[in-house]
Amino acid sequence: MKPKELQRLGIPPGPTLRLAAKLIGSARRSGLAKADLVSRMKRVVADPAHHLNDPYFSSLVEPLLEHQGNPSRRSFKVGMGPREKPVDWRQWGQDLDRAAVEQMRVACHLPVAVGGALMPDAHVGYGLPIGGVLATKNAVIPYAVGVDIACRMKLTVLDLPVQTLRSHTHRLIRAIETETRFGIGAAFGKLNQQGKHRDHPVMDADWCVTPVTGKLKDKAHAQLGTSGSGNHFVEFGLLTLDHDEFGLEAGTYLALLSHSGSRGVGAAVCRHYCHLAMDQASPNMPKMYRHLAWLDLDQEGGQEYWVAMHLMGRYAEANHALIHHHIARHLGAQVLLDVENHHNFAWRQQYGGQTVIVHRKGATPAQAGALGVIPGSMASPAYVVRGLGSAESFDSASHGAGRIMSRRKARRTLQWAQVHSLLEQRDVRLLSAGLDEVPFVYKDIDTVMAQQMDLVEKVARFDPKLVKMAPPGERPED
Repeated sequence: MKPKELQRLGIPPGPTLRLAAKLIGSARRSGLAKADLVSRMKRVVADPAHHLNDPYFSSLVEPLLEHQGNPSRRSFKVGMGPREKPVDWRQWGQDLDRAAVEQMRVACHLPVAVGGALMPDAHVGYGLPIGGVLATKNAVIPYAVGVDIACRMKLTVLDLPVQTLRSHTHRLIRAIETETRFGIGAAFGKLNQQGKHRDHPVMDADWCVTPVTGKLKDKAHAQLGTSGSGNHFVEFGLLTLDHDEFGLEAGTYLALLSHSGSRGVGAAVCRHYCHLAMDQASPNMPKMYRHLAWLDLDQEGGQEYWVAMHLMGRYAEANHALIHHHIARHLGAQVLLDVENHHNFAWRQQYGGQTVIVHRKGATPAQAGALGVIPGSMASPAYVVRGLGSAESFDSASHGAGRIMSRRKARRTLQWAQVHSLLEQRDVRLLSAGLDEVPFVYKDIDTVMAQQMDLVEKVARFDPKLVKMAPPGERPED
């Protein structure tokens, strides 16, 4: 591009123009087409503050802001580097993955961090570890919420006799396989015999509250009531109450348990706003913090993400509601009890006399008296718990047993023969799953529960007996 062309775009003559010409030459040599180069340069000039991480023209941002007298320049430069010392945080459990602990320590150096906690099921994730809890001041971190926004647990106790697990196994299998779908892209719009979507009032909400969710509504409707992949499941099992609870007498009941979230639409929301946060990141933040980039809740991007996240929360709740409703109706069963909660979310709460944003990435809300479900694996129990309200953990607990083996290592080293042997010992029938989700990849759930006795109390035990997950080979969504 010639100097006059650059000036017409808004690049001032002098050192900035010479720098732009030099960067353009480098971009062309790296293979960037002229048409792409011109459109990219126009975007950088129009809004330099949002292109701090541009691979070709990031060095132009500072002189362009200076030339434009942009008032937002100061907010990117002053006091936005990492803290010298991390804010206070505490971990539960002593055998945690060192990399996850280091991720938590790094997160607590963020300038927007207020405090944190690491749960006993912690393992490595993008930015914040799974099992990480981080409180921030007026900022939301998309990757500290997670890819599967508002991933959720739901347990339903049915009035069917427990003997149904043996006497009518095929009825239960048919109910699961008819009334939900598993896997990447699974959708009722494509797969059910009538070619109809599921319906729920969430689809009457205003999906155009953000440009991103507006484009995702049709996909969301098609996937409504489906279960996804990764560690998502739908299973029947036995719920044991040692004492009268929830208006039910002590005893054993047939129950349905599910784990899934906001499906592909939640992942798309996450990707969009993660990239936006990274584009807006302070140049004073080292690259190691890129997956902890945040959005200011006083600015448009943060406000958009906040309403999109809450819509994904309603959508994930609707998915579970439909799965449980249709399975119960398929079986002609009545619901005796529902318990549910979600994780992978951010809440606005009061701690220490100030309002903070509490991110629970793979962590269960555990305010005093709050009910939740913490699962183990397909061959180990889940527990219905009641929160004890620990301020040190920001009212949080683990969301499961926690992985001790990567998916790749599981597929490379484990054999189905040893899995089937364990499932037979535990009297569990597995309909489908991948080797990367078998019991050997998880910690012992009872050890994890013992490490958080000050966070939650166990009030019921669920033992899985009939389990369905996405089939082998599915890419995880969690």
